[in-house]
Amino acid sequence: MELRDGGLSAYQVRVLVGASGGPKWLVLRGLDRVLFPWLLRGVREPVHAVASSIGSWRFACLCAPDPLAALERFETAYVEQRYVGKPSPEVVSNEGARILGTFLGDGDAGSIVDHALVRLHVVTARFRHLGAFEGVAQLAGLALAAALNTIARPALSGSIERVVFDAAGDPGPFAPWRHLPTRHVALTRDNLVAALSASAAIPAVMRGVRDPSGAPPGVYRDGGVADYHFGEEIDPDSGLALYPHFYSHLIPGWFDKPLRSRRTRGLRRAVVLAPSDDFVASLPRAKIPDREDFSTLRDDERLAAWREVVKRSDELGDEFAELVESGRIGRVALPLG
Repeated sequence: MELRDGGLSAYQVRVLVGASGGPKWLVLRGLDRVLFPWLLRGVREPVHAVASSIGSWRFACLCAPDPLAALERFETAYVEQRYVGKPSPEVVSNEGARILGTFLGDGDAGSIVDHALVRLHVVTARFRHLGAFEGVAQLAGLALAAALNTIARPALSGSIERVVFDAAGDPGPFAPWRHLPTRHVALTRDNLVAALSASAAIPAVMRGVRDPSGAPPGVYRDGGVADYHFGEEIDPDSGLALYPHFYSHLIPGWFDKPLRSRRTRGLRRAVVLAPSDDFVASLPRAKIPDREDFSTLRDDERLAAWREVVKRSDELGDEFAELVESGRIGRVALPLG
């Protein structure tokens, strides 16, 4: 109703949401290019940017002194990943550290942690028991976690604890976080890199991050295990949650992907910005980039496809700008299924 009556303005945005998804973020690159400056120009009070995995890296760019320059560095470093054969977790983690170091410029940590207009909330999963190990033991732990999650989402708490690193020590408007035990830790200059690294540390693909500064001891992994696309917590009591997303549906946790009945529904104040099916069908190989591209495509094929997706993503940014400026966004908005 708010969109139909008055369109969308940056000052309405109370929450900004960033999902897990690895290379899928590339289809949002052009939207972020337009959305980030639009948001920063128009907010009147701090926006709570909550994200897991690759979403937290995108929003770290938003909080950088020059967001668009950071976003460009991130894109270039991310697209140019290369691996020989099946890489070990050490190799992939080292490449992740290279990417993170490339887009986090000197002095950016202070800007990100102390940003005047954006409160960054980095979601991680603190693993327990077998899942805290590397190698074969971790695989057994992941199998146990998946089995527990199949029973019920709260049962996953037997394997993980959600730990949220909050800028300014502000837990944001998300309380109470549901389904899983949750701890809040202040996001600081000392633990920013560890928190971002942990939030994107894909289980069995990358090494976990051990004992981040200021956080409970343990091994921290991809925040998407706890919150892949997030649940009801993102729906604020007032204002709007703005969610630039790859899909028009939301899957709560990483292990919920194969469970068709597990979808986030009933959000009242969330605006999801997602590419249409027709747009996706027009992309290279008629798909959004994903991690399987590393194994199914040669490097030259993958680089060409990903760069084309990034180029085409500018169309999403231009469409968003036109819809907002014209006020048509309320007329094209559809209920979230």
